[in-house]
Amino acid sequence: MRRAVNCFRLPLLVAVLFVFVVPAGALVCAGGAAVVSRAVITGKVSGSAASMAVAAAAESFSPAEFAVSRWAAPVTITDDLGRRRDFSAPPRRVVCLVSAATEIIFAIGADDAVVGLTRHDGALPGAAAKTVVGGFFAPDVDRVAGLDPDLVIAAPRHEAALARLEDDVPVLYLGAATMADGFWQMELLGELFGCREAAADLAAKNRRQLDLIARKVRKIPPAKRKRVLRFMRCNDAGDRLLTLGADSFQTELIRAAGGIPPDLGDRNGALAEMTREEFRAFDPEVIYGCGGDREAAATLLQRIDWRVAAATFPGGLMWFPCELTCRAGAHMGDFVSWLAARLYAEEFAVPENELLPRAVTATRLLDIGLDYIRRAVIAESIIHDFTNRSLVIDFTAPCTVVSTLEGQRDGILTVGNHYSSPPCWPINHGTGLAALRAELFPVLGVDGDRAAFLFTGADMSNLAVKTESFRELTVYALVTAGVRGNAVRMSRDIGAWYEPGTINIILLTNATLSPRAMTRALISATEAKSAALQDLDIRSAYQPLTAAATGTGTDNIIVVSGIGGIPIDATGGHSKTGELIARAVYAGVREAIAKQNGIVSGRDIFQLLEERHLDIFALVRAASPESTPAANRAFAARFEGLLLEPAYAGLVETALALADGVERGTVHDLCAFAAACRETAGHIAGRPVEECPPMFTGAGLPEPLALAFDALVAGLAAQGQ
Repeated sequence: MRRAVNCFRLPLLVAVLFVFVVPAGALVCAGGAAVVSRAVITGKVSGSAASMAVAAAAESFSPAEFAVSRWAAPVTITDDLGRRRDFSAPPRRVVCLVSAATEIIFAIGADDAVVGLTRHDGALPGAAAKTVVGGFFAPDVDRVAGLDPDLVIAAPRHEAALARLEDDVPVLYLGAATMADGFWQMELLGELFGCREAAADLAAKNRRQLDLIARKVRKIPPAKRKRVLRFMRCNDAGDRLLTLGADSFQTELIRAAGGIPPDLGDRNGALAEMTREEFRAFDPEVIYGCGGDREAAATLLQRIDWRVAAATFPGGLMWFPCELTCRAGAHMGDFVSWLAARLYAEEFAVPENELLPRAVTATRLLDIGLDYIRRAVIAESIIHDFTNRSLVIDFTAPCTVVSTLEGQRDGILTVGNHYSSPPCWPINHGTGLAALRAELFPVLGVDGDRAAFLFTGADMSNLAVKTESFRELTVYALVTAGVRGNAVRMSRDIGAWYEPGTINIILLTNATLSPRAMTRALISATEAKSAALQDLDIRSAYQPLTAAATGTGTDNIIVVSGIGGIPIDATGGHSKTGELIARAVYAGVREAIAKQNGIVSGRDIFQLLEERHLDIFALVRAASPESTPAANRAFAARFEGLLLEPAYAGLVETALALADGVERGTVHDLCAFAAACRETAGHIAGRPVEECPPMFTGAGLPEPLALAFDALVAGLAAQGQ
């Protein structure tokens, strides 16, 4: 593999674990710029040598070499197919079909240049305004061309599909088979979009994380290293499972986290088959995958001939977001840190094993215009060697607060909301909330006896601060929120455990609230939170098809009574204070969810289906088991293509809304909708369609959704007949 970037001397690409990158030298162009290329040499390193490679990698990186953040034309890039592309200016209309590259572009602040992306990237903050051009496996080439791009970023597998575009539009083919490829793409895209400094910062962050984990797992004896299997899926016959090839970047990630992957010899590539006998011989202690793998893994591992003891123990099955497990890009360090902490939570929890001092490393001031607020900051700290962020609000005099986590407390000088990053979660869950307080407050310099804090897994960088005023009355709502994995519908979902909050709200006002007003404010805030979730169509994590969420099941609120303001005794829905509380909370919850999860009103149909755990390819495969896998994939791609059309996406959106109405008992007769579905099928087919065979009826889908899907399939099947 060879790539070249023309403009300035790139730093030495760093060796990461088993991949050593050697610069091939620099050639001076006629214009005075340098052409830098690289060669890749791969070799296996085991044990402590792998950790030393990561440590050496981090030490060799020099951020100073990226100090200039401007675009110096011309730029020449040789992509993964060996094709040379010359750029005289940064691209301004980019369609990106590679999720790892899209994430990097967004992470370095070049997302304004992206006009089209795949359905897999619709949840990136800021992606809602971009056009979806299909999925990674079957992008709509006509839709790509219709966006009039000045650059298409694609994977090598897209070469044949995009061939007809290349006379008019440059296509840059990028793959990321190794971790080193991921780092190279950060540099390449930073150079291409004129974001060198941001790209260098992103790469440096990942390398620091990898170096830290390498040093931490070096303390764990080889005999205690865990055998780790990445489950991808099982083959069609169910007698073999698919895991990672020996040279996959995901295998590198496992080793970087201190895990031991199976030895598959020379079976390389993104996927490799593993037999039952190999599975049993390996006897994995941990099996992990992304969320979409969970059902397939459960089905396979329930079979007695696949079952093994170690990985079926509690904690032996782990699930992570796909954007962490499946991409060699912006989050490699994040995933390795989280996986290592899950594998070795007990060892990482021991203070003597920590490498970095516990301390506040940075603060950011917040402007809260209330007289009794002495200081409000977001403090970034290191605890257990990982980043934490805390909202800390200090008062000028003691206040009374009501907290759903602790009840009413008097004499409070500090309130706050603390975020622990994912690598800290397994440690905190093992030690408990009291231990978390005991280790946090000394780092922040807070008197724990006079402090009321909430705790969350939503990043404090995504804090929403909203204020509402009427005459002399002012209310602030400070909100963090995440709804991806913990949303519930109260009265429907089952409670099974306790953990700190996911949607956390701190209410501040310049009024003096009575005890009655503080407790009543909890209801006003909760109703506003639930209204925001309902208007965003947030789904229950446990019954996503049939239940809209009312909260996350771990939500908490602190209400602070102000000092010296007008006395307030009513904060219900008919009071002005209650109105202001509700408005501030509603806006804060929506903004916090958008920042944390990328969920906004008007998101595309693919996100709505994903939130309901519905996958078109899986549905087609289940509905037509007699068809060949290739035929099902081709038909599902056509089905997916239909949903790119607003009219057909709108039919499914209507079906989703009707499904909720049927579930609530407010919709009783679907005859008119069924007629609309038949008409839609005829529109797709180009001729009347009298009946839509019940392909999805009885598949566990709500009836309106089954009707809509049956109509789309019937229309596709009748095309050309």
